[in-house]
Amino acid sequence: MLWADSFLNYLRYERNYSEETVKAYEEDLRQFEMFGEEVVGAVTPSKVDAELVREWIVSLMDKGYASSSINRKLSSLRSFFKFLLRKGEVDADPLRKVTGPKKKKTLPVFLKEGEMDKLLDDVDFGEGFEGCRDHLIIEMFYATGIRLSELIGLNDSDVDFSASVVKVTGKRNKQRLIPFGEELKLAMVDYLRLRNESVPVREDEAFFVRKTGERMYRSMVECIVKRNLSKVTTIKKRSPHVLRHTFATAMLNHDAELGAIKELLGHESLATTEIYTHTTFEELKKVYNQAHPRA
Repeated sequence: MLWADSFLNYLRYERNYSEETVKAYEEDLRQFEMFGEEVVGAVTPSKVDAELVREWIVSLMDKGYASSSINRKLSSLRSFFKFLLRKGEVDADPLRKVTGPKKKKTLPVFLKEGEMDKLLDDVDFGEGFEGCRDHLIIEMFYATGIRLSELIGLNDSDVDFSASVVKVTGKRNKQRLIPFGEELKLAMVDYLRLRNESVPVREDEAFFVRKTGERMYRSMVECIVKRNLSKVTTIKKRSPHVLRHTFATAMLNHDAELGAIKELLGHESLATTEIYTHTTFEELKKVYNQAHPRA
């Protein structure tokens, strides 16, 4: 592939790219060249136009390439033509008006309400302080939708029992208030009683602590969540964020407004929250396909 040799040498010797990276660029360019030869015959950079590139994108999509893979290949081609443009070997960049396929949004994974009811009502978390704490961690994620970092960072002073709200500190230190119900309130009161009996000396004002009195850490909470979700679901992803998704989906299914869910989750943009409407719609489609006699 002589037409790209100078570019590959530029990556190799001037940009100091690894040989593996250079080979990836070479493979992408060779693939495009072979496609071009099938469509227009012998290909030179000056013969390449936006239409040919778009046809290549379509052919890659037809072959089942993921959007991310196609966009990576386009990036290789884009870099190549920018190089040629700087060298004066082409008059225009044929990819200037070409856009790659949009990455398909992955829908959030969540537990069904029945699974959450079983987990919170039927699963044995064990006796004593740690069992009570682990149960409350799951319940708080599900009842408030807070992030893992927000739960770990929670202090006693952040919980206002008289107003039934918890103050959390989210991304970029933005604070928000999340209301909670009587069930979670009773669970928190029970936990605090056991915690104060079992762990009289604490490192700081941390609400959730280890039996040593120190604040909990990420991997510890992740392990607690994964272990207990495994008791009621077979989904591969079993993380605190799944419980956040579960909270949002449950709220939406029970007629909460999207704007209210956005505020509770601490999202910057409503577009981020809208992913849950797609989740609910997918679930509705699944139910329809399973239940409707003519689906």
